[in-house]
Amino acid sequence: MTVHVLMYRTEHCPYCQRAEALLKARGVAEIEQIRVDLEPARRVEMAERTGRRTVPQIFIGSTHVGGFDDLSALDREGRLVTLLAG
Repeated sequence: MTVHVLMYRTEHCPYCQRAEALLKARGVAEIEQIRVDLEPARRVEMAERTGRRTVPQIFIGSTHVGGFDDLSALDREGRLVTLLAG
């Protein structure tokens, strides 16, 4: 899969780890990860882009998916694979 996947995350976030595992299980080889715990300015960026302050915040291509619950809902509905295909 060649679609760009970006995830805002923190180091010790179980939902971030679960999101990464789900994306990899669906064939995503590379995830750009922005650690908002290390770069506070990036947390501000995340909040401005998404309107949310919690992690993870996931983008697939230009689509803001949301957090882990949103990602897993897309997967259950069968729409995640389609989104990842571009």
